[in-house]
Amino acid sequence: MLGRRAFYIFLFLVFFAFHGGNWVRAGGSFVTTSGTHFVMNGRPFYLNGFNAYWLMYMASDPSERGKVTSAFQEASAHGMTLARTWAFSDGGYRPLQYKPGFYNEDMFKGLDFVISEARKYGVYLILSLVNNFDDFGGRKQYVQWAREQGQYLSSDDDFYRNAVVKGYYKNHIKTILTRVNSVTGVAYKDDPTIFSWELMNEPRCQSDLSGNTIQDWIKEMAAYVKSIDSNHLLEVGMEGFYGESMPDRKQFNPGNYLFGTDFISNNQIPGIDFATIHAYPDQWIPNSNEQAQFDFLQSWLQAHFQDANTVLRKPILFTEFGKSSQIPGYTTSVRDNFLGIVYNIVYASASSGGPCGGGLFWQLFAQGMDNFRDGYEVIMAECPSTANIVAQQSHKISALN
Repeated sequence: MLGRRAFYIFLFLVFFAFHGGNWVRAGGSFVTTSGTHFVMNGRPFYLNGFNAYWLMYMASDPSERGKVTSAFQEASAHGMTLARTWAFSDGGYRPLQYKPGFYNEDMFKGLDFVISEARKYGVYLILSLVNNFDDFGGRKQYVQWAREQGQYLSSDDDFYRNAVVKGYYKNHIKTILTRVNSVTGVAYKDDPTIFSWELMNEPRCQSDLSGNTIQDWIKEMAAYVKSIDSNHLLEVGMEGFYGESMPDRKQFNPGNYLFGTDFISNNQIPGIDFATIHAYPDQWIPNSNEQAQFDFLQSWLQAHFQDANTVLRKPILFTEFGKSSQIPGYTTSVRDNFLGIVYNIVYASASSGGPCGGGLFWQLFAQGMDNFRDGYEVIMAECPSTANIVAQQSHKISALN
């Protein structure tokens, strides 16, 4: 009897070690919302995190998978609990979807591995379903596929309008949501490791600045996602540009930008559970000094937090922000100061009961990814000062839980 009992204890310890002790945290129950807060197990839930679009791509090559594990290890070591990454790669080199409805199993197994590693290290995932831009295919590839099937389409914006293209995209949604993970055996739609789905990375529609085209598209796609998966949260993937529903708020858009989106009406759609915003002051208000960029950032965030709280009455995440080393005047201390300001604003909202649930910087890299550098990369081992700022924010945010 003693031998059998010892064996069962051994099996339990192996199981616990395999899951890094975090299985309950990242795989136990779904994150939900209540009013302007994210909720986990009945309590308000706050997160600090990062972007890493490259995770599936690296994980699809067994010789590169160590970089994925390393990224989650670094994230966990610095207290981060949320990552945003791509669940798309359409056409082109090493695609996930190489033509409508046909998928590369090696790439899918890469995404399976990403989800299983996130779960192991206690990190939730936001999975984005298509790109607005041409990188990794995006809506341009979907439109091209439809043209090859005889559809006459005059613009990439027909992604939002054409029934054939929308059918391709809905098929992708269904394929991703119903995928059974080859590592864990859990269907994606049933896996609490996934924090939320994102309809598109930074949707834009220059041919209809009224916002009506994207509004109709979000309504249709949000309803479709929820018809398959009622467990997970859903967000649009927006940058936060204001539109026609509250014209006075357009004053907060940098450079009077209009992209056919509407932060208010787009996020009021049923099925959209929380709002998102992005901010790149070094790109959006070029040739401006640091103080002007910080002033813009503060007004941009405060306006959106206020609207999330009083108009949308939904939580909000700051899902992309960063400082590029490729823009003149950059130093590590400038970036650290930028991150510190962002984190202070996010924490002020969270700690006072406001709607902001956390922030995700762009972007975390593992070591040995020099070919992927875009100027915004953060490699923890290379930048101890930046790593310390991230860890401090993680600690402060997690203390609110």
